[in-house]
Amino acid sequence: MSSTTNAAFPIPQATASAGNTGTNSKQSASSTGKQSASSTGKQPPVILCVGLRLTASVYTRKQTPYVINLDPAVGKLPFACNIDIQDAVNYKQVMSQYQLGPNGAIITSLNLFTTKFDQVLDLVTKRAPELDYVLVDTPGQIEIFTWSASGQIITDTLASLLPTVLAYVIDTPRSTSPATFVSNMMYALSILYKTKLPMILVFNKCDVVDAAFARDWMTDFEAFQDAVRADEDAGFMGSLVGSMGMVLEEFYNALKVVSVSAVTGAGMDDFFSAVDEAVAEYYVDYKPAMDKKMADKKEALQKSRQENLTKLMLDMAVDNENGGKEVKMSSTAINVGKTAESNFYDDDGANEDEEIFSVTLEDRSTPSRAADESFNRFLGKATSSQK
Repeated sequence: MSSTTNAAFPIPQATASAGNTGTNSKQSASSTGKQSASSTGKQPPVILCVGLRLTASVYTRKQTPYVINLDPAVGKLPFACNIDIQDAVNYKQVMSQYQLGPNGAIITSLNLFTTKFDQVLDLVTKRAPELDYVLVDTPGQIEIFTWSASGQIITDTLASLLPTVLAYVIDTPRSTSPATFVSNMMYALSILYKTKLPMILVFNKCDVVDAAFARDWMTDFEAFQDAVRADEDAGFMGSLVGSMGMVLEEFYNALKVVSVSAVTGAGMDDFFSAVDEAVAEYYVDYKPAMDKKMADKKEALQKSRQENLTKLMLDMAVDNENGGKEVKMSSTAINVGKTAESNFYDDDGANEDEEIFSVTLEDRSTPSRAADESFNRFLGKATSSQK
């Protein structure tokens, strides 16, 4: 097998470096999403699960989920999913072939998958009329998804197509310490300001430890300060944790908080009620801001083109006055206004990835495909390439 070929995904050398996905993927995915979104009236909400896995318990509700797994390193999924990144990218092969560590291989796998995310959008929008929600399970290493280029592209693209909310899932038993609790809240705060999407704090494992203490700490500053003073392990960190708790008070007011159990399904009704509230917030706050951002970007692009054209025409006029040969331009060449919007997502070399990648993502839920068909197909390709 060639050193630049992955058993499950042909990997170009230039794309394999962690953290670099290029602009073609984002533009292609955004363009496809905009075209597909207009073809259906129903827009099921997208729930981006960050942190602990929450997906298995959603099947207890009598609704139709569409599940996307973005964790390439998971050994065995405890739930059925419609689209699995592992069908397209062989995580262990990426790690071995490019001599990467676990986190580097996950980032590179996400980068590769993002180049085909327009296919994911096509599959989602085709099923949108019959779906109640789309649930996206992200890698357990939070920073890999929330702070990587591919994670940002996936989040922004989904949010531009469908109402999208963030579910930050917290391990309740491990957050009983005030210092750990504040660390989780700071992480949630950074993700909230990074994505600017509606967020739900989900305290998981409420069947093990009741999350009532967390609600008290978020609503009663004195109760939190008492917990900090009572924490014998806090040491010199006690004053810092107490001060940060005071700063976070305003942050708590902007969050929706629920406690659930992914094992028993307890609290899931409250969770989906919070999702409905977050979707309403998406339409009120996020969507107008996103539309304005896109309009400003288009206007800036059109203005830049107009300025460049004006400068070109002035340079040509000066050359003509100095005895140079006059060059006539067709009307279509200077019709910037009409081409600005149609070419907004166009980019030279946008189809380069199509010549390199041959993988076509498929919906696992289609009746014509067995559960393990994708794996067998890739395994067959790998075997034949080695021969």
